[in-house]
Order: sequence, then C-alpha cells, then structure tokens
Amino acid sequence: MRRTRAVVATLVAALVLTRPLTPPVAEAQGTPKLVVLLMVDQMRADYLDRYGANLPSGFKRLETSGAWFTHASLPYMNTVTCAGHTTAGTGTFPYQHGMIMNAWISRELEASETCTEDAATSIVGYGSFKGTSDSAKRMLRPTLAELLRKDRGGRVVTLSLKARSAIGMAGHGGDAVLWFDDRGGFVSSTAFAKAPEPSILAYVKAHPIEKAKGTEWTRTLPAARYQYDDDIATERPTLGWGVAFPHAYGTDDTTFYGRWQQSPLSDEYLEQMAEAAIEGMHLGAASGTDFLGVGFSALDLVGHIYGPRSHEVQDVLVRLDATIGRLLDFLDAHVGKDNYVLALSADHGVSDIPEQVGGARMSSAEPVVKAIDEALRGVFADAPPRDVRDVIRPFTGDGIYVAGVTNSDVYFRAGVYDRLKKDDRAMTAVMDALGQIPAIARVVRGETLTSAAARTSPDPVVRAAALSYVDGRSGDLVLVLNENALLAANAANHGTAYDYDQEIPLILYGPGMRAGHYATTPASPADIAVTFAERVGLTIPKADGHSLTAIMNAR
Repeated sequence: MRRTRAVVATLVAALVLTRPLTPPVAEAQGTPKLVVLLMVDQMRADYLDRYGANLPSGFKRLETSGAWFTHASLPYMNTVTCAGHTTAGTGTFPYQHGMIMNAWISRELEASETCTEDAATSIVGYGSFKGTSDSAKRMLRPTLAELLRKDRGGRVVTLSLKARSAIGMAGHGGDAVLWFDDRGGFVSSTAFAKAPEPSILAYVKAHPIEKAKGTEWTRTLPAARYQYDDDIATERPTLGWGVAFPHAYGTDDTTFYGRWQQSPLSDEYLEQMAEAAIEGMHLGAASGTDFLGVGFSALDLVGHIYGPRSHEVQDVLVRLDATIGRLLDFLDAHVGKDNYVLALSADHGVSDIPEQVGGARMSSAEPVVKAIDEALRGVFADAPPRDVRDVIRPFTGDGIYVAGVTNSDVYFRAGVYDRLKKDDRAMTAVMDALGQIPAIARVVRGETLTSAAARTSPDPVVRAAALSYVDGRSGDLVLVLNENALLAANAANHGTAYDYDQEIPLILYGPGMRAGHYATTPASPADIAVTFAERVGLTIPKADGHSLTAIMNAR
C-alpha cells in the first residue's frame, strides 16, 4: 500500500512552525465555557490547499489564527462517517469504540444493521414523524460531550443531517441531538429527550426548508474561478439532477428533500440552527462547560455523486467557508472569543472517480459473493441449508455461503468460516478466487486482527485493518482494495487506508490553542477529545488520541 506521507507516522511528536502567523495566543486563565466541534463530512485534507484561493472567510480565519495540524490522518481502514465522528467524539479508534462502519452484518440475524438504529427508541419529531429511532447503544466508549454533561454540568447539542454524525459526537446522552429525516424534517430520539428542545423547535417552525422549492442551486462565483471541467461524463448525479449547473430543487417532495440535503442549503440551515441553540439555550453562559457539535454533511452527499474535482464540490466548499465564518462571528458576539475552544476536522476523505484516474470499479459486491460461492462449490460437497435467492442485493451481497459484504468486510453464513479455518484447501480456494478480482489487492483474515500486536504491526495494512476491527462485529475476511479502486455504485467513495481517504484537516482554535502550522506533528481526530478534555480538567478513559497542548506550547 502506497503511503506518500507514511514517514509522518513514525516521527517523534515535534513542533515545526513552517510559517509565522498571528502572534501566539496567550494561555487562557479560565476554563472554556463552550467546546465546539465542527465535522465536515468527506473533506480531504488537500481541499484547503487545492481550493484555498476561493476560501477567504471561515477556513482562512481558522488556518491563520488556529493551530493547523497539516499532516493529520485517520490511522484505521474503515474511514466512514460513523467511525470518524465517533473517533472525534470519544478520542478512541474503532477497535475500541465499536462503531466500525455505518452498517454491518448482524451474525444473529444474517442481516444488515446500522450503527445507530435502536428499535427500543422512538422518534422525537420537530415535525409529525413517527416510528423507531436511533441511539448510541452500540457505542462502547463515552464521548467528551458525555463527560462534560456528567462531570461539568454542561449541556450537549449536536446537529447534522445524519443520525450517525450527531450521535457520534454526542454519545449516549444529550440535551438536543438532531438529524434530518429523509421524509422532510429534523428529528431526535427518546434516547436523548422526551420532547423537542423549545428554542430549536421554534426556529424550525419559523424557517421551513420548503421555502427553497422552485429555486435553483447556481455557482456562487464566476465559472472561471473553479478548477477542472463542470460536466464530467463520469459523474453520477441522482434525484434527476444533471452533471452541469444550474440544479433545480423542484417542487416535488419525492426529490426536493434529497436535493436540498445534497446542496449548500443544508449546511447553511444547520449553522442557523446552531445559532438558535446558542442563543435560545444560552450555551456558554452557565457555570459548566457546554458542548456544541455540528456535522456538515452536504460535501459528502455531493462528493459521492459528482466527485472531488467537480464544480459542485468546489461550490459547497465556497458556501461552507462563508457559513463557518458566520458561525465564528456569532460565537464571538454571543459567547465571547475568549470563552470557547473549537475544532474543525473531518470523518474521512474521498477517492477520485476511478474512471478519471484509471482505477478499477465494482459497482456492487456481486463479484465478491459469486467468486466465493463458486470457489466453495468446488470444495464443499454441501451448502448451508437455506433458500437460495435469485438476485444478489447490491452492496451487502447475498450468496449461498456469504451472508453479506459491507464496505471492506465479508461475512460468511453461520458455521462456514469455522469450516474454512479447518480446511486449508477451501481457504486457499477462496483467497485465490478473490485475488483474481481486479479491484482487490489483498485479503486479510479477521482472526489475525484482534491482538495488540496487530494494532502495532509494522505491516501498515494489518495495522490499519486491526484498528478498525471488533471481534464478533467485524467481518470474517477484510478486503483491501487497490489504490483508486472502488466497491460502490457512486461516482466516488471512501473507506480505505489510502491517503485520499485517511488524510483530513485538523485545526484547533481558541484560547490556549497556539496559532501555527504544525507540519511534522502526527495528529488524528482522536486527539481533539483528549486535548479539549485536558483543557477543561477531564480525562478521556482508555484514549487512543493524545493531547496536543504540549506540542502547541513547545518553543
């Protein structure tokens, strides 16, 4: 596996200020009144440099006045939303916090389950929605937000389009934990509160998103300010949108809500909702330390269908830059610039569109499932008793011997993998069959990934896979894709241990966060919770992250 910056992971944590910026921020004398976590879904680290000329507001302010760790990365393999937000929230990696993927195969049910679904909970609607909801019951470690709520009397507010984002930041409790229901409104869960938060409910009622019906998403800047071509033939837009601007929101509910989410309007709405929560709930004004988390999801939804070179991705960043600038101004005015600390990071990056860079693509898991089933038909005389389905489900798979394929993980039906481990000829047949698939570089057996030795292995593939692996929850086999290869129907995807998926921005901002560009200091989003916990006098249990305070204070 190529790692262009792999040397960073072996460096002793040392400070290198590559450019003097603003004067160092003085050490804060008091405890922050508010901790703010901004997570930008699917933001590659190189976006800040590649598109930085068009980002003069919020991003630029954080880059020049904050502590920017320019070689931050996620060291594990399953670089996906649920894992990334929970890593930032808990200060631990997936092998500990357990939120290994957005969904995985339940061995008991032989069916997919999402990381947050919880049939024991009910929707708390900021509208009229009913049904079961979500919680953090599968999360195995507490978040910083939980500790602030328990030990510092803080209030916890997290907002996103995705349940797995809001819950990953909040953890097992919270005062207002909201996400968007695809049917057209924001919801929460009885896992967090029995009724809507009044100030946020008032904002939602006064600002219906349906006002955008009949309007269009157009470029914010002149077309010449954007890089690359606008209408790449390899882009794969959904919901009736085309490859070129403008993009109409339409008036039909069946497509409007999806289009609204995959546009800059959703990020802007979340920021305005955050303002309403700060003002209405008086965040940062009480005796404890409050927590605000905002997960901006539009970049992910747009990046999947248009790819990282698209004008659409660039325009989302342009608009998000202005949105973050407004939030910083609001925090300064309503909380006080010396009373809050803030982190900006991301849950993962994204690949280029394979067809643009010569990579291989599997649009579904069907080739994997078929390869394994055909290999084992030639070795096993019998098959597990079941009704063989004629159609293999996209992405999850559904075969004679395979229960499902989720992201990089292959799950066998009950008893099959135990037979494989005892039958060298059968295991070899499976490995050889998978090795013939062009998109697959390597296959790792799950039972080799459960030890501390695996998590510190000199083999970067084994190490990354082990940091994502939870015995009993992860798959029996782990697929390692070739660089620029995808197992997805989307234009672009993520979920590998390559630079484009692992390397993400990480900036700490506020009193005690010494401004500078820290160019040789290894860092990860797990460091956010540990650093901010230290800042307020708490300790993250069993943390994988490290405090960055000493690095920032080094002379």
